[in-house]
Amino acid sequence: MPEEPRKNLSHQLSERIREYIEQAELPDGELFMTEAEVADQFDVSRAVAREAVGQLRAIGLLEGRQRKGLIIRRPDPVRLFSASLPFLAKSKQDVSELSRLRYVLEVGAIELAVKNANASQIAQLMGIAEQMKLVVNTKAEVNRGKELDIAFHSLLLEMTGSTIIADMQRVLVDFFSNIEISGPLDVASTERIAWEHIELASAIRDRDIESARALIRMQLRHYLPEADSELYPAEKTTQVT
Repeated sequence: MPEEPRKNLSHQLSERIREYIEQAELPDGELFMTEAEVADQFDVSRAVAREAVGQLRAIGLLEGRQRKGLIIRRPDPVRLFSASLPFLAKSKQDVSELSRLRYVLEVGAIELAVKNANASQIAQLMGIAEQMKLVVNTKAEVNRGKELDIAFHSLLLEMTGSTIIADMQRVLVDFFSNIEISGPLDVASTERIAWEHIELASAIRDRDIESARALIRMQLRHYLPEADSELYPAEKTTQVT
């Protein structure tokens, strides 16, 4: 069979298998079939069955077990996103799209963080912000300031109470921490950023959603200015004017 038609058949089969698993409500860890049984069950060649199963294994829906056949698994979207990220950022436009994703995730998550943060998390967040104020103007502490900023934003996402939001955002934060989004900041800018972190922590402590939302957007403008200007062009223009 020519390669292209077989690829189409294997893709169609992978969709049929996925629908079968979903409709049958097969749980994580359930024994499924062998590749030979898949070929027989769905009336396709072994080659097509093998390729379809490979596609489902790649997304984590099936797992091969020696002498057992295939096992149903619950796909991990964060793992898939993390593995795919280097291939999703091959151009400036790709990085811009990921900037928008991080911006929307973090701004959108702040309301959950304000509502769900507990006293211990708030105290920890305030502590990180105070440490940032101490190191922000010390050139020898640039890396430490960067670590504190990542810790601050990671804790913000943990405060949402959503594991998938926190983990997805952590993947993006790690990605952007390894690339230059904008040029180096001057002393006045770094001092303002430190102040914004303290004010944001205070807004969360006071359960002030509107202030927290405005402050997180202010912070992200330093790191993701392109995403902010594209998402809020009118507001950006007004502020500059």
